[in-house]
Amino acid sequence: MNRLLYFIKKESLHILRDVRTLLVVIGIPIVLMLLFGFAISTDINNVSVAVCTPERSASIDRIVSRISHNEMFTFNGYVDTKEIDEVLRRSEAGAVIVFAQDFDRITSGRIPGEKAVQIVLDGSNPNVAASAEAFLTGILNQSLSGTGQMGMIESHILYNPQMKSAYNFVPGILGLIFILVCALMTSISIVREKEMGTMEVLLVSPVRPIWIIVAKMVPYFVLSCLNLMTILLLAKFALGVPMTGSLLGIILISIVYIILALGFGLLVSVVTDKQMIALLISGMLLMLPIMMFSGMLFPTENLPWVLKPFTYIVPARWYIDAMRKLMIEGLAFKDILLEFSIICVMAIGILRVALMKFNDRLE
Repeated sequence: MNRLLYFIKKESLHILRDVRTLLVVIGIPIVLMLLFGFAISTDINNVSVAVCTPERSASIDRIVSRISHNEMFTFNGYVDTKEIDEVLRRSEAGAVIVFAQDFDRITSGRIPGEKAVQIVLDGSNPNVAASAEAFLTGILNQSLSGTGQMGMIESHILYNPQMKSAYNFVPGILGLIFILVCALMTSISIVREKEMGTMEVLLVSPVRPIWIIVAKMVPYFVLSCLNLMTILLLAKFALGVPMTGSLLGIILISIVYIILALGFGLLVSVVTDKQMIALLISGMLLMLPIMMFSGMLFPTENLPWVLKPFTYIVPARWYIDAMRKLMIEGLAFKDILLEFSIICVMAIGILRVALMKFNDRLE
């Protein structure tokens, strides 16, 4: 045991002396959190809205006031009917609200069967257009409630009423960071020993080969746990993510996922002998599937049916789903037993395959 602790200390000192490694392991998670939390956002804000109305009235002014005071929209003035197409083409407005000629009479029911309002949108960016349409329709529904002109539909958004994209990104960033720190750095660390010819020296030492591998993994496991704590604190106090679910469940499933990522790193180090090849494999075969098939950037339901089966073999998909349930929806640990069990089985399987391959290479 003392020899194992000595090797762990040696690996830890090696990491601490390498400033570039520390920057990657500690700095990149913080930068990613700040970027996806503040700079990179899918939230729709400042959509320019113009109004086209044949005549002004108190009711129209109230609706325009509601829109202009909504943080999602920027009121861009009034336009004529002939200018609607032009302002949309020149991107001077992303949406134009067109009020009918006899708006007040229509809303009061004196002219039945006529539409009181029309929304014209710039659909070049469908996500912005869909969000703007939904919010504008909601504002108009509230304003025309009781007139019979708009559908009186009351909706409530649960778990993320402000529709903040940070709530969606934080679990995904966790799934990406642990692969980056554990799999990428562990594989490079072991392959570097091979490339420099020092792995053979370590293997003939009095310590069993398996403990040498464990000693390589332990420092990155500790750093990943520190990253987990840092990210959770940033998510809670800087980004405002509620994290109302089981904190113990968050930590437990994250530890298992970290072990799984370490197994990936060991497996990559077994099949490669060059640091550059290990870097490419970790980057292309691990990071890209996480970003594309895990639900980190967009729902997996949007994928073609041919690609959907691949999402089930990506561990990050189950981890991100579980973290969203725990952090955002506030569920208990018993509600993520399926995801937890799948990650445990994957972790055991990957570690077993990696260790078997490692022993085969030694023989």
